[in-house]
Amino acid sequence: MKEDIFRILAGLIFVSALGISGYFRRAADRVSGESVSRRVDGGAMMTTIRIGGLLLWLSPLGYLMNPGWMGWSKAGLPVWVRWLGVGTGVTCSLVIYWLFSSVGSGITPTSATREKHTLITSGPYRWVRHPLYTVGSSFFVSLGMMANNWFIAGLGVLAFVLMAVRTPAEEANLIAKFGDEYRVYMEHTGRYLPKFRQ
Repeated sequence: MKEDIFRILAGLIFVSALGISGYFRRAADRVSGESVSRRVDGGAMMTTIRIGGLLLWLSPLGYLMNPGWMGWSKAGLPVWVRWLGVGTGVTCSLVIYWLFSSVGSGITPTSATREKHTLITSGPYRWVRHPLYTVGSSFFVSLGMMANNWFIAGLGVLAFVLMAVRTPAEEANLIAKFGDEYRVYMEHTGRYLPKFRQ
């Protein structure tokens, strides 16, 4: 019975975040009228991201469909950690909505920017340059906590590492597009977490 509660909550949180992401990504493509090339990140990086992304999405889905399928990576977490995962997952979903609504049509699946992209410095971007990487990876760690599964949580950490490897190329693209405006923005914001000291 306890497992069913965590599974239902994880499913609701998972579907909510997936719906938010899908809605805003489709809207960005529709509003901008352009499709961003995936070749900008390089073949090896995109292959790694695609394989990692497939595992990242299929693992919690496997748990939701049948927890026994992911039983080999059960973590043995105490119940309070699983409830902490629920709270973290809800918080991440709310922040995901906030950041997607802040970036609007500027969201892309690669490190490239859209043709008419403007520099976003509102919402969570006021304090953090790449909040989606922090919040997205934390979201999957929270799913791992809810599912009592080290593999799902570990994939969330791996996703963050891959995005961190890609970040310098993304920031180089942003500097090329926005120049000093982005350099000044970098001075006042943290890369993944807010700067507490200026």
